[in-house]
Amino acid sequence: MTHEAARREDGTGGGTPADAADDGLRGTRPLWRQRDFGIFWAAQTLSVLGDSFALIALPLLVLEATGSVARMGLLTAVGGAASVVAAVFAGAVVDRVDRRRLLVVCDLVRMGLYGAIPLVWLFGPQLWLLYVVLPLCEAVGMLFAVGYVTVVRGLVGTERLTEANGRLGATAAAAGVLGPLCAGLVAAWSGPAAAVGVDAASFGVSATCLLFVRFRTRTAGDERTGERQGLRQDLRTGVAFLRGHPVLRSLTVLLFVFSFLTLGLNDLVIYHLKHDLGHDDGTVGTVMAFGALGTITGALLVARIRRRLGFGPTWTGAVAVCGLAFAGLGWARDVPVVAALSAAFLACVGVAGTCSMSLRQKVTPEHLLGRVTSAFWTLHYAAAPVGAALLTWAAEEQGTAPVALAAGATCVLLAVTALFTPIRGSGRGRKPV
Repeated sequence: MTHEAARREDGTGGGTPADAADDGLRGTRPLWRQRDFGIFWAAQTLSVLGDSFALIALPLLVLEATGSVARMGLLTAVGGAASVVAAVFAGAVVDRVDRRRLLVVCDLVRMGLYGAIPLVWLFGPQLWLLYVVLPLCEAVGMLFAVGYVTVVRGLVGTERLTEANGRLGATAAAAGVLGPLCAGLVAAWSGPAAAVGVDAASFGVSATCLLFVRFRTRTAGDERTGERQGLRQDLRTGVAFLRGHPVLRSLTVLLFVFSFLTLGLNDLVIYHLKHDLGHDDGTVGTVMAFGALGTITGALLVARIRRRLGFGPTWTGAVAVCGLAFAGLGWARDVPVVAALSAAFLACVGVAGTCSMSLRQKVTPEHLLGRVTSAFWTLHYAAAPVGAALLTWAAEEQGTAPVALAAGATCVLLAVTALFTPIRGSGRGRKPV
């Protein structure tokens, strides 16, 4: 097999000579000096900031209008269901359309939908509008998320993927902390509807930024998407690629279990702090903010760790530390210890997740990247909501300590299992992702 054929097979080649030259130039220039990535980075951060504004502003609108926690939970459930359904179709859509246009349209649609809420609220609360707007915005947000994953490789080249994803993850985590805080301040000052208005404006700014980004032109090879096939076949394509790639197949199975065990961790931490240790909401907020710092730290360090250790040791080590931190959370009696364990868990989740995403972006051919990403996320999180419900129910019945110990030990077992899969040797003898 020739070198060029090998590059085509692992999805890192197949472009034009100009694309290869651009890829080499991008590989030597620091990310902060790459104009297109910098603009895209800002746009993505603004989109996450907008999402995090909505995370607190919309439930506050429901609470303000009804005083019902159950109605707040119903709104969250409806939005989450729309996101899961959209994930099934997002990859097929992303691989069929111009990706920059899709990202811009997604931001503009969310700007319009969220912008309608404060306008309508001027004439009085209309809760039905929230149950229409949020599911639509969550579905569009999933399209944006899959689309954004597919364009990163074209912006920075294959050799800088882990570093770029780490930077994107770090600022996304920071926006995820700053957004709810700012939304709470705006809501306290001028009402939750005004906070939703700020949310809408952030998407408008993000769309404007994306108009100035020069994405790599997709070649004829990139376009062999099978547009004439039925949508059902398109949806099967991503799953088939995951099944046929030894490392991605193993990752998908292990992360399916990992997500089932860990999605409810935040709820478990909150329950432990308030119910077991008797602390107030302020303490909960402080611990969550400290945990977010762990996410940022992991995102900033992942490229360096990945270069030094390789993919397999980095991923398995991160999952193992996640399990150890999780196991200790239920037994920790001091708030600083709970905060440190939460930060360690989230930092390692960020490391493992960034490595996994970077690997998918590298080995997946350009014309399949949307569908593979969509399939991976759908399979990855398919059982996570059920796991979160079971985890929190078990904690209420049996206590947080034994449940956290059992879930954490199982996470460590997943890391050990990975040592007997192709994950162990992945990345050895190759350039870093």
